[in-house]
Amino acid sequence: MYVVVIPGAEAALVLVDVDASGTETRRVTLPPDALARCVREREADRPRWVWADTAATYPPLLAAGVRVERCVDLRLCHAILRASALTAASALAQSPPSAWDAPRSRPPVAATQDGLFDLVPAADAGLDPLVELRAQLDAVRHAGAEANRLNLLLAAESAGALVAAELTAAGVPWRADVHDALLADLLGPRPAPGYRPRLLEERAREVRALLDAPDLNPDSGPELLKALRHAGLGVSSTRSWELKDVDHPVIAPLLAYKKMSRLLSANGWHWLDTWVAGGRFRPTYVPGGVVTGRWASDGGGALQLPHQVRDAVRADDGWKLVVADAAQLEPRILAAMSGDAAMATAGRATDMYEGIVAAGAVETRTHAKYGMLGAMYGGTQGVSGQVLPQLTRAFPRAIGLVEQAARTGERGDVVSTWLGRTSPRPGATEEDGPRGEWSENTGTPADLARARSWGRFTRNFIVQGTAAEWALSWMAILRQRLYVMTREAGAAAAPAAAAGTAAGPDLRTGPHLAFFLHDEVMVHTPAHLADEVAELLRASAADAGRLLFGPPGEAGVEFPVTVAIVDSYADAKD
Repeated sequence: MYVVVIPGAEAALVLVDVDASGTETRRVTLPPDALARCVREREADRPRWVWADTAATYPPLLAAGVRVERCVDLRLCHAILRASALTAASALAQSPPSAWDAPRSRPPVAATQDGLFDLVPAADAGLDPLVELRAQLDAVRHAGAEANRLNLLLAAESAGALVAAELTAAGVPWRADVHDALLADLLGPRPAPGYRPRLLEERAREVRALLDAPDLNPDSGPELLKALRHAGLGVSSTRSWELKDVDHPVIAPLLAYKKMSRLLSANGWHWLDTWVAGGRFRPTYVPGGVVTGRWASDGGGALQLPHQVRDAVRADDGWKLVVADAAQLEPRILAAMSGDAAMATAGRATDMYEGIVAAGAVETRTHAKYGMLGAMYGGTQGVSGQVLPQLTRAFPRAIGLVEQAARTGERGDVVSTWLGRTSPRPGATEEDGPRGEWSENTGTPADLARARSWGRFTRNFIVQGTAAEWALSWMAILRQRLYVMTREAGAAAAPAAAAGTAAGPDLRTGPHLAFFLHDEVMVHTPAHLADEVAELLRASAADAGRLLFGPPGEAGVEFPVTVAIVDSYADAKD
């Protein structure tokens, strides 16, 4: 059963019950401040809530203490269905652009219950969720035999939107005092505004002295490049990877300065003051923020937390962090998509790269790692290019799949992930890819370069995009199990209040997702539940693999995860 949330006249809200065919069965008009109460009451029936944008609608409900189990995020689903090759013949895909194609809107991070009166942003006021839901149901029917896969993708994408909102609401447990101490140890004590920390300034003075440039600002790229060349260093840029190959006394302190400066600008005291409050870091995630379906971050750099500050991520007293990392996810995804039995067998090893060596495909783990990365990302130089022929002989179906995707992209055609997310077509600009028909015999060198560049994109799109689908499924399964665990624990602790827990357990009272990074998940949990949560993480990863690709079986693929139960995020990995 769907329950569609529609903005009504005079700031009212309309809730419409809809069956699987899109037929309306009931309609209720509510004042907007009654939505939280209504959701709380109806959640026990396990409806699938339908709204324009989870990022706008769900945070105020969370602030009112209400969680939902399932939803349809129409804007995210619309983007998938507009572009998918499986729905290209549908009216939704062929219609002109509309407000549903506009960038999504988001409320302030710190939503309050007062925000329940602002559930429908002004940008969404002209949208009709019921009409859009029916259009989407029709579009999925055009997928025919692939409709089940596409429905799974839409459900996972919508579940991901719920997870993203809950991650922001829960926050990452963060010790500001530990962060400050880490910065002071690495950079020097917090300086007055406008000044460099002491240790960073010392490195700057050392660089100036070694380059005989007393007025140099090492943060200025043009100034630094000029000083390096004046010192006789024939460098073309100030990038660290180029400087590492230069033999000069200034290089070590300069690279140290650049690393320290990056830390100060990305996660220094200004970041700490801006993003950490009340013992929590609350980033804003953007589900589907990358064309492959990977998430992006809209603030705080949640997807780029450097190792230097991870010790500031500390569990609350009496709680633990349970951190799980999917091992060699993308190669396993490629093995599953291609049905390559030999590669699946290699993937049964805890370390898949070691499994590839054991299979006799290549001689060393380094060869296996760089060879597979080259196959998936289009690397043809160095170790990747040297071992690719060996990998092709050992795993013809897997390597053949990415090669076929590359050739498709080079022709200017689209490719799709396992569940049906489709790549964009090449643009018409010089940089974007092949333009129109071309061939190696008649195309210009620029045509060939653009085509091969786009082929590298489509080669990786199918693997990275399907890996994102697996990760969404992993989180959706895990979220559901944590949801049930906390709800049952709450009902057992307070039987008289059990009816209230039907609207979803409070994120603060039980195990909950706290952080996500592509193939890594962190759960913040009461310490006595940590072992049980660790098992849920492992089981959910295995079930995500079964959901997408079927049981491992003789030719199937396993998706193991490494799990650590720690007090500090810095201790989660060796």
